[in-house]
Amino acid sequence: MTEFGIHASHEQIPPGALLEAVIAAERAGFDAAMCSDHFSPWSHRQGQSGFAWSWLGAALQATNLSFGVVNAPGQRYHPAIIAQAIGTLGSMYPGRFWTAFGSGEYSNEHITGEVWPRKDVRNARLRECVDVVRDLLNGELVSHDGLVTVDRARVWTRPETPPPLIGAAVSPATAAWCAEWADGLVTVNAPEERLREMISAYRGAGGRGPICLQVHLSWAESTEEAKRIAHDQWRGNIFPPPVCWDLATAEEFDVVSEQVTVEQVAKVVNISADLEEHVELLRGYTDLGFDRIYLHHVGQDLLPFVEAFGSKVLPRLR
Repeated sequence: MTEFGIHASHEQIPPGALLEAVIAAERAGFDAAMCSDHFSPWSHRQGQSGFAWSWLGAALQATNLSFGVVNAPGQRYHPAIIAQAIGTLGSMYPGRFWTAFGSGEYSNEHITGEVWPRKDVRNARLRECVDVVRDLLNGELVSHDGLVTVDRARVWTRPETPPPLIGAAVSPATAAWCAEWADGLVTVNAPEERLREMISAYRGAGGRGPICLQVHLSWAESTEEAKRIAHDQWRGNIFPPPVCWDLATAEEFDVVSEQVTVEQVAKVVNISADLEEHVELLRGYTDLGFDRIYLHHVGQDLLPFVEAFGSKVLPRLR
């Protein structure tokens, strides 16, 4: 049976409110949660960017949900530090934590002042980081010289079973590449044919583990309000790669999204005041074969969404 989780967007909501939301989500019947890991929001209108790793310890303690985080090791984060963070959370909350790795976005990584590498170099760097993190979580003493450098590192605190390292992908080519190393796949909502291609690429390349989907949606009591929320909060997020990878600041995202329409936002966000429509859309994703689906209401007030979907959407899907 497909698990349904909530997505906690650190770039939109203060960490205290996010903690209240995931506690409420567990009470409402959500099975799991995942969160972003940003240094910068996508827009001044979002206006937040709490530190995911501090928050995860509190969220895991406050609930019994499983949690995941999408992370980009290699520039802002040294892979040995990420391995230590994973090891600590995995040790404290065994079996409840996973990390998804991606190659990152310039809006978060430029803070180091280092050159932002080409996409192929970022992928190669990520691949090195994956191997470093795996070896450290397996208890090895690791030294590495390449696109990242590690000198005699060992993670001393870690669980008996290393937490899963999942691949984050938005294209079939990347999904197939993730199959080489990942314990699962996570992607975002897209047209049905595109999602079929993603699943086929990952499984066809030998990909193992769960396939997860993050669904951007906007719900409110009225269609106009659902549209307003989506346009206000998510219009800077409609741009496909490489634009979304290579802009540096929230100001730049706000400039390029000035003329974006609600209709354009609706291509990447499921916008509807009709809960039955959301049920049918989510049922379609389950029919494609996704093992876990994480619901991301793109508004900044999550509690009405949690209550409505917990009482009227999730029971229909089960």
